Amino acid sequence: MSLLRPGDPGYDDELAGFQTGFAQRPDIVVPAGSAADVAAAVRYAAERGLPVGVQATGHGLPGPAEGGILVTTRRMDRVTVDPEARTARVQAGVRWGQVVAAAEPYGLAPLNGSAPSVGAVSYTLGGGLGILARQFGYAADHVRSLDVVTADGRPRHVTPESDLYWGLLGGGHTLGVVTELEIGLVPVRTLYGGSLAFDGREVGPAAVLRAYEEWTRTVPDGLTSSFAAVPYPAIPGLPSRLRGRYVISVRVAYTGADGDRLVAPLRRIGPVLADSLREMPYAESHTIHSDPDFPHAYYGDSAVLSELDTDRVAGLLARTGPEAAAMCVVQINHLGGALAEPAPNSVPYREGTFLVRLLTTADRERAREILDPAFGLLAPVTLGRALNFALGAGDRGAGLYDAGTRKRLAGLKSQYDPANLFRRNYGVSG
Repeated sequence: MSLLRPGDPGYDDELAGFQTGFAQRPDIVVPAGSAADVAAAVRYAAERGLPVGVQATGHGLPGPAEGGILVTTRRMDRVTVDPEARTARVQAGVRWGQVVAAAEPYGLAPLNGSAPSVGAVSYTLGGGLGILARQFGYAADHVRSLDVVTADGRPRHVTPESDLYWGLLGGGHTLGVVTELEIGLVPVRTLYGGSLAFDGREVGPAAVLRAYEEWTRTVPDGLTSSFAAVPYPAIPGLPSRLRGRYVISVRVAYTGADGDRLVAPLRRIGPVLADSLREMPYAESHTIHSDPDFPHAYYGDSAVLSELDTDRVAGLLARTGPEAAAMCVVQINHLGGALAEPAPNSVPYREGTFLVRLLTTADRERAREILDPAFGLLAPVTLGRALNFALGAGDRGAGLYDAGTRKRLAGLKSQYDPANLFRRNYGVSG
């Protein structure tokens, strides 16, 4: 096991990740190349009472941190596909783009999210709200087994018969460091997907929102979609079609044959800036959202809603549009369908109907000035927050689980990590 300390060559490079808005400054970085390295790092930390954090790609860091040990897993990047069993084994540092590419030759697909650069393991441990989520459910619902190192430094192979299986899938890294997953793949080679974009100054975000909400009541469970509102700055680096525009878009992913018919009402909302809806290979599904692929600074939070109160969400959009104090990105995911079905894991709030996500490029203090009142508008219809979209801005534990799920996770925490070694992560650690 190699160690890096502040001032060592490679220390800063090892900490670099997708999130640049705040720093991780551990006393020791462990660049893990194997499960044995992870186990040695955890034992080292446990013997000295040091907190342990985990970083693969650095997309969903819980916040700035000083001291302790950080295990980086980017070198653990092996993917193995079993086309007969329709499964893949993915190590802790694997990114979703790797899994999509490995499964594609067999006509299979993982239940990945919208960005190919996101780490597959951390995403899945947080639930995993994917491109085809309403058809297939959460990524966590399709995990066959996990390999994990718990706070005693012991590697464990975890299957659905174990209480750890329930807790890890939805609990994130709060119970241990997961070194490998075996996940189920789905037989999807192509899909109908893309986005419709509107000029928010011409059509109005509230008008598109209300039309979108009405449309979601008519679609089959197998169609997954989201609404987004992005005020692009007028800077030279952006394409001319986006520069200075307030873009409102609806994104769609569907494996059925009648996609054009289903989206027809959306095309009647108003003049369209861009229409990328088409049949595409699953390997191109990341183009539906076209998430940024470059590291940058951001803070964000989320709210799982019992219902989409369009008046309240319109108020949020008014606060976060082009006149906001900093650039904000709003995304609203349609839930339900297979996401509402029970599963043997700790992913909460399955009764939710929509998820509101809000990101801002402001610094942390200004971010809270934007996020707090915006989510305050939604409080009467909010069930809780989503672990994967609590991005460094709020309380690490508040609202992430309903009372029953939190109590059961806390019991597992006391059993498997009584010294709270993994307190640097989201979850019941606080």
